[in-house]
Amino acid sequence: MFLTLVILFALLPLAEVFLLVEVGRAAGALNTLGLVVATALLGATLTRHQGMIVVQRIRESLAQGMVPAEEVVDAVLIFVAGIVLITPGFITDAVGFLLLIPQTRTAVKHWLREKFRQWIDRGDMSIRFFT
Repeated sequence: MFLTLVILFALLPLAEVFLLVEVGRAAGALNTLGLVVATALLGATLTRHQGMIVVQRIRESLAQGMVPAEEVVDAVLIFVAGIVLITPGFITDAVGFLLLIPQTRTAVKHWLREKFRQWIDRGDMSIRFFT
């Protein structure tokens, strides 16, 4: 877990800066800045659109008396996608755009389900219900 945090908070920003500098060197600073702004705007638009679709699915599930568990996980993943898409950088943009694709989100949900199951089986996580 510690290694994952080091990668996320130390190495990822360094990789993003390196990539931005290299793209800026090849394409020019203004073109790179324009690309970063364009991906942020496109990402915000797509995130809003996907979010509205999920909100509608949540409403439909609730109207049918069903718990919208899958839809809530979709909403969280779309929220994460929106956050990383407004963060300047090409690596985070790629992750954000991938999370906006429903098929990719399904794969991520499956992976998360398996991770939680492993943590519970190892005893690293427990679920308690309060009455």
